[in-house]
Amino acid sequence: MYRRTVLAMVAGALVLTACTGTGGTSKGAEAKAPDDPSKVAGTIKVLTQRTDLVQDGTMKKYAAEFNKTYPKVKVEFEALTNYEAEVKIRMNTTNYGDVLLIPAVIKKNDYPKFFASLGTQAERGKKYRFTDFTTVGGKVYGQSPIGVTPGFVYNKKVWQQAGVTKWPTTPAEFLADLKAIKSRTDAVPYYTNFAAQWPLTSWTSVDGSVNCDTRATTKLADGDPWAKGTDLRVGDTLLYDIVHQGLIEKDPATTNWELSKPQLAKGKIATQWLGTWAIIQFQDAAKKAGVSTDDIGFMPFPAQVGGKFCAVVGPDYNQAVNVHSRHKEAARAWIDWFTDKSGYDKDNLAISPLKAAPLPAVLKPYEDAGVKFIEVNDAKGAQVKEIDDQSEVGIYKPDYRQDLVDLARGARKGSLDDFLADLGRKWTEAQKTLGS
Repeated sequence: MYRRTVLAMVAGALVLTACTGTGGTSKGAEAKAPDDPSKVAGTIKVLTQRTDLVQDGTMKKYAAEFNKTYPKVKVEFEALTNYEAEVKIRMNTTNYGDVLLIPAVIKKNDYPKFFASLGTQAERGKKYRFTDFTTVGGKVYGQSPIGVTPGFVYNKKVWQQAGVTKWPTTPAEFLADLKAIKSRTDAVPYYTNFAAQWPLTSWTSVDGSVNCDTRATTKLADGDPWAKGTDLRVGDTLLYDIVHQGLIEKDPATTNWELSKPQLAKGKIATQWLGTWAIIQFQDAAKKAGVSTDDIGFMPFPAQVGGKFCAVVGPDYNQAVNVHSRHKEAARAWIDWFTDKSGYDKDNLAISPLKAAPLPAVLKPYEDAGVKFIEVNDAKGAQVKEIDDQSEVGIYKPDYRQDLVDLARGARKGSLDDFLADLGRKWTEAQKTLGS
């Protein structure tokens, strides 16, 4: 099943042998935009993690619309359940589709070895968001068809039953609201999705939102992410407090991601920290359960700067053209069409990558509340991945937050301060080793 967050894209601690294997090339290549759609031809294979959309025929419908503009291009889809792991292996060869989602394990500086350039950042940046996430040497190597922002998916009715009608503005208020939910309703105040593991990684996406800082990624590269007042320390402390104060499910080890969607829709669960990508899944669960989709709400992290909430907007998976593709023009045509004209962003209630496009209706409450949307500069994103890898902290992996949850619920010994201090020590030592 499809599941994404802003930061599920990243898994820097993994190592891709293809970086030194047969798959890459040091020559680089261009995938130029076609001038005449009627002359573009060839069969292209598009790799995707959206197994659901391939199985239900949605991707075929997109291809049929695409063919109205590009009649000589045949689009074939291959959906991969464990996308990252499977593509990582394929990229030791030259056969990894014509269009693919850039795996998180690829080091940014290696993009030119595996993907064809889509053009310069100076040019693409005028039209599209997120170009810096895939820019190497001034050229862009991938484009996300949607943007996402993190937040709490919550059941409005449950929060209202608990007497909460306004979004909390501080972690302390948020905890007080969860306590009210526990005492006044039958719902689980917060659901960790501990067993599924990957949802825990979404807590890293608080970075940037807490202090409304576009330099959040740069600060990860240059300093201690768990120093006093930092975004990650604030986020991890809130997660710890939620668990430590008994505001979660009875047994985190038995949580179930798929079941959590109808349970939240029906009011058995009150809140989960995920992202805009999840809203449509919870709305679909509400429809199947016969309850109102209007009960599904979305709120920002409980922190304000200058009296305003902040929400970081970032890319989902970026589509790229295989540098070895024999039909680069057709592959580029698909990426451009899918990004600009497919309606994929609207179908998923997502943020458009087009700078001129309005925000989706699902974020109208954010607009009404004056939430400030920011994009974090990713210039040091590759460096952060290297530090994360070297330190073995794993800010984009679930392990350390599973340890944090276990610490909070008494399943392991220690204090929160010592736990976060140890993470900071490992991180800063890795910075020194890498010369950061």
